Amino acid sequence: MSKLKVAILGSGNIGTDLMKKIMRSPHLELTTVIGIDPDSDGLRKAREAGFKTIHTGLDGFLENPEEADVVFDATSAYAHKKHAEQLEAHGIRAIDLTPAAIGPLTVPTVNLHENPDARNVNMITCGGQATIPIIHAVSQIYEVEYAEIVATIASKSAGPATRANIDEFIATTSRAIEVIGGAKEGKTVMILNPAEPPIMMNDTIHLLVDQPVVDEDALYEKLVQTEQAVQQYVPGYRLKSRPFVEENRISVFVEVSGAADYLPAYAGNLDIITAAAVKIAEEWSKAKATV
Repeated sequence: MSKLKVAILGSGNIGTDLMKKIMRSPHLELTTVIGIDPDSDGLRKAREAGFKTIHTGLDGFLENPEEADVVFDATSAYAHKKHAEQLEAHGIRAIDLTPAAIGPLTVPTVNLHENPDARNVNMITCGGQATIPIIHAVSQIYEVEYAEIVATIASKSAGPATRANIDEFIATTSRAIEVIGGAKEGKTVMILNPAEPPIMMNDTIHLLVDQPVVDEDALYEKLVQTEQAVQQYVPGYRLKSRPFVEENRISVFVEVSGAADYLPAYAGNLDIITAAAVKIAEEWSKAKATV
């Protein structure tokens, strides 16, 4: 079976973790890793792994655009606005791992197949990937009037691009909570925790639903089904406990440990967004193989 040719734009934490995951994929062929710093750790690791590297950014890659059918953009929301136009002009599909949110907001367990022909899809944020499956699951049982998420990640796992995109992180995640999570109103809080040793990624989801919860077992069963669905591509995703329920208020606690492909296991924020992006590209590859 032929593989889908892909390239990675961005050689920071996200791009480097993504490279490790693509290397294991039976459906994807990584051809190129693109950055702007020839001495970056990501480009060094890519060279060591035998991949072509480019240190002149997307412009350098587009001198030979036939080398990839899909580009994963792991740069910044600001940069992706330009990248999206350039990639579209060359007929290259984009999977956007920044909070730019130009293309359809996408979470594999929620709307994987809703936009099969999209030229650019957005992976929202790590916080969105971790919490929106839970919010969507609850919305299948109750009307979610309000959803608030608190995404806490280790400071060491947040690279320069993540730190530069905090405003976009909050705005894009909050919108996705409403658009695909199903909440009438969404709010996002992000915490970079400097604790030593670094903490695992933790997400708290507070929900206000339209009626008192009378069957907590049914709610928990739905959440476990969601947990298992996400674990198909992020094995370290888990509910920390049964949900806390008080009348029509629900609180759910999630932890994400990473596969330690690049940074240690505490960087579950890398794992969940890169694994989700790979899942999307693999589905595109499978669809291409059946045409």
